[in-house]
Amino acid sequence: MSERERFIAALERRPITGLVPHFELVFFLTMEAFGKLHPSQRHYAQWNQMSRTEQQLHLDEIARLYLDTARRYQHSAIFYHNVSGWDLETNRRCLERIRELGGDEYALLTHGDATYSLPAGDEVMDFSCRMLDDPQGLKDQAERMVDEQLALAETIRTWGLLDGFCLCSDYCFNTNPFMSPDQFGEFVFPYLKKLIAAYREQGFYTIKHTDGNIMPILDQLVEANPHALHSLDPQGGVDLAEVKRRYGHRVCLIGNVNCASLQTGTSEELAGSVRYALRHGMPGYGYIFSTSNCVYTGMALARYEEMLEIWRREGVYSA
Repeated sequence: MSERERFIAALERRPITGLVPHFELVFFLTMEAFGKLHPSQRHYAQWNQMSRTEQQLHLDEIARLYLDTARRYQHSAIFYHNVSGWDLETNRRCLERIRELGGDEYALLTHGDATYSLPAGDEVMDFSCRMLDDPQGLKDQAERMVDEQLALAETIRTWGLLDGFCLCSDYCFNTNPFMSPDQFGEFVFPYLKKLIAAYREQGFYTIKHTDGNIMPILDQLVEANPHALHSLDPQGGVDLAEVKRRYGHRVCLIGNVNCASLQTGTSEELAGSVRYALRHGMPGYGYIFSTSNCVYTGMALARYEEMLEIWRREGVYSA
């Protein structure tokens, strides 16, 4: 099986053999690993002044960086980030180049959420007031956001390049969701469910990401019917074993090596987190190995590689 086939099998909770599929929402350490800036951190202010040849060289370099990362660290999927300042056609060209160079070896995903996320600090009060003063206005806006995203997805579907979308609106602090479960059920859940159902009809896979303590809204997240949940954040008190027990028969789980252990923990703490994730995620399939957030700027590359060494030895399904 290709990495893409193994990734899709995990999303569909089908049996596989060999290594548990591995995926990272973002691998930001490309400068340390390859001497190159991550594509999402770039901005091509003079893009439209470049010749077609120069543009193509940049597209090739970005496509190869995504593929080099996937190959070196055995990722089963690539999460493509739109480059700041690029239009839809330029992003399509870059995705096309990834497929040309990598074929169908890796699943290819991009951003696709259109639901309300945790407001920025200076917007929390305004959003909270609108839930009380203008609930219908918020719902109408939520409906428009989803409809606009689905129209875009229909265009993307015609490209034949993407396998699915990562839905990256964050809903939670480490303590609780930013709105009550009832409010979530009113202002987010119906639109998340509509978005995912339409993506499924269009033939896309969906991974719902949110950090923090999702437990008060976990039932609703699962009921929205994504193919997978990411990142099952232990720093938000989310226990992979408990989520697997409750919902492993309904949704693939992606996670959840503790990023705090990766960045500041001891080797023993990191090994314990890796083994806990494997021990509780692997049974019954429907599991993809990952950090509990992403491989972010400031994390030591050596610690990530330490995590992978344990995964390669112990994250193996027997025939």
